[in-house]
Amino acid sequence: MEAMEDDCSDVKDDHNHNYCTASEVQKSSSGQLCDLTPIQQPVCLAVPGGEAGSVRTGLLCRSASGSEFMDSDSGSECSDVGGETECATPGGASGQDKLTLDSTSKYLVDAMAVEDYRNNHWPNLEKAIERLLIQNPTDHISVSYSQIYSYVYKCVCQQHSELLYNDLKSKIANHLQRVSSELNEVPLENLIESFNTALTQYITSLQCIVPVFMYLNKFYIESKLHRDLNQDLMNLFADHVAGKYVDTLLPLLIKAHTVPFKVQPSTMASVVKGLHSLRPEWSQLAPALFSDFIPLINPPALESLLLDYAANDQKLQMELSMNGFQRGDQSRKRANDDF
Repeated sequence: MEAMEDDCSDVKDDHNHNYCTASEVQKSSSGQLCDLTPIQQPVCLAVPGGEAGSVRTGLLCRSASGSEFMDSDSGSECSDVGGETECATPGGASGQDKLTLDSTSKYLVDAMAVEDYRNNHWPNLEKAIERLLIQNPTDHISVSYSQIYSYVYKCVCQQHSELLYNDLKSKIANHLQRVSSELNEVPLENLIESFNTALTQYITSLQCIVPVFMYLNKFYIESKLHRDLNQDLMNLFADHVAGKYVDTLLPLLIKAHTVPFKVQPSTMASVVKGLHSLRPEWSQLAPALFSDFIPLINPPALESLLLDYAANDQKLQMELSMNGFQRGDQSRKRANDDF
């Protein structure tokens, strides 16, 4: 009996430093004994996404019933209930904590991606857009279109399509506001020519900008917004420039159209066609003017009005003849034709 007490009082230590002494076991009426038996203890690690912990061997102190175990290293308890081992890890993360951790990580990643867009991608695109917007139709500006397209491609692939689209529109809108302010300082007698220059330059710039943003247009604007980039940018010109001057331009155009060569015919045609392409409904403000440059502005002819059409043609020919326009050789004209 004394030998048994000496054995139980000694400290039993294995290579993992798991030990049990007789002083740690309190005897009870149920007759608990100190059983120093090497067993396999599962170690539960609550690490999201990690690998399962390894199984290590340790000397544990258990009661005679074999219902509870205590690991001296980790301080975690494992209870064998119904043949299944349950491990309680006080430091483990719960499901709610894991969800919060994942959400925080995603937020940080998104924030870093947006910062990279703001610091690297957009500044390079912004400089290229500025150069393309201020070029004249006859000037040639050296711009690496492949590099611009590469930046646009990266932005779309990194889920920055909405940011890029809004930044592009904001940049061009600011430019058009400056153009509108410059036109406000132009004298009325030069407004038609200045407006034509601004419109022509803008259309030329879009012919360079829209193709390099083709990837954005195809995979975001057309597929998600169901719109077209070129039309959206033309609408910006209508909103910020043309819409502010259309009421001033139309009377000037009508007056200039009545005086031959007061304004170059090519300039007149460019401005009238440009206004119609921006807002087709503007043609109803001056249908007589727009019908001289654009077909199908007036309503279709009616058979009941053929005599009125002939009378108007005769009146026009008479006015031209009185103003000095010669009708040319009339020798081959039919005898019953007055004109």
